[in-house]
Amino acid sequence: MKKIGMISLGCDKNRVDSEKVLYKLRLAGYDFTSNIADADIIIINTCAFIESAKKESIDVILDVAEIKKRKQIKIIVIGCLAERYASLIRDQLPEVDVFGGLGTYDDIVSMIETGNGIFMSDNKEPILQKQRLITTPQHYAYLKIADGCDNFCSYCAIPFIRGRYRSYGEESLIDEAKMLVENGVNELIIVAQDTVRYGLDLYGEPRLINLLEAISKLDIYKIRLMYAYPELVTNDLIEYIANEPKMAKYIDIPFQHVNDNLLKKMNRRTNSSQIIGTIDRIKGKHPEIALRSSFIVGFPGEDEQMYLDLKNFIANGFVDYAGFFGYSREEGTVAYKMKDQIPKKIINSRLKELSMLQSNTICNNHQKYLGKTLKVTYEGIDFKKNIFWGRNEYNAPDIDTKVFFTSNKLAEIGHIYDVKIHETGFHLIGTIED
Repeated sequence: MKKIGMISLGCDKNRVDSEKVLYKLRLAGYDFTSNIADADIIIINTCAFIESAKKESIDVILDVAEIKKRKQIKIIVIGCLAERYASLIRDQLPEVDVFGGLGTYDDIVSMIETGNGIFMSDNKEPILQKQRLITTPQHYAYLKIADGCDNFCSYCAIPFIRGRYRSYGEESLIDEAKMLVENGVNELIIVAQDTVRYGLDLYGEPRLINLLEAISKLDIYKIRLMYAYPELVTNDLIEYIANEPKMAKYIDIPFQHVNDNLLKKMNRRTNSSQIIGTIDRIKGKHPEIALRSSFIVGFPGEDEQMYLDLKNFIANGFVDYAGFFGYSREEGTVAYKMKDQIPKKIINSRLKELSMLQSNTICNNHQKYLGKTLKVTYEGIDFKKNIFWGRNEYNAPDIDTKVFFTSNKLAEIGHIYDVKIHETGFHLIGTIED
């Protein structure tokens, strides 16, 4: 049987789709290889959210095309790039045998066996099966609870690529969570384009807390909540995160900016006063909850004062962790036609400045952990520094800081250790306590 290699790009929601595709292929009898050079069939699950993601997707396709010059392989491109641009780029990428849109993943075996062409569907639902082949480290996994988006932010193409917001059934998600836990997952990370909207379309009311309550009954260490849009972050949700022992004391809320005029142009349903109020509702009563956010820099019309509003907000340390993204001009969005587009040179300068300010906040905040003992999930070794590293409940994988630590005994991946912190900075450094 021919071997399949999978390259999954973009967000963790894309990763979940890739894992379900892999399971379907396993059922069909295919073998897999982690070495792309050894694969007979290479599937690339692409991203097309912003310009840099599209560039990465194209670059990876071209890299894989170089392999095709040396050996006979089949290249299959799925995901958002295929959904959005397949008909436009088909002729420019003749090395690609098959393009598959979002609603065609259930036909992945047919795509491989048919050999070439463009597979598209009016249905944008990637794949609904519960079973997956986990590609994260075995101890954590992402649980995607919905697809699509109804927010229609003026800069974002997601509703046009992935369709309107669609919650997955609660029973199905609980079954999927059970399956993941039974396979060794001890941290579930809840994701969607907008997690706090979960259930509104299916049940007529938000049902995120109900879902979290059901998942918390499983034999699991932590549940982490990502992508909670600010307008539906209720007091009840905050209290649930604070008081449920299995909830990581962590929430990701993408604010995107803090200037009211810019937020209105972005078609965000919140303003600076409400943002500060949300932060106060979280941090004022529960300072132990780590707050992460994301911000767009260089949105059309972001003048010096608007940028200064954001800069001062970041400098004041309102959020524990933050990601900053340069505005990407996406065709089909309202913002694409807006005047006063900001030059990339200015955007890059602002990104650098904000990142430095946020790093200072992180270093200052980390001082509170000096001399304290934290529970840390061990995830790897830094061989250059000859030291273990992992995460505590205040860190999400890949995007936040790490805890480095030493130990007199061999640590086991995915296990949780008490680590006493003896040095702070951008990352924490400690030692496993006996």
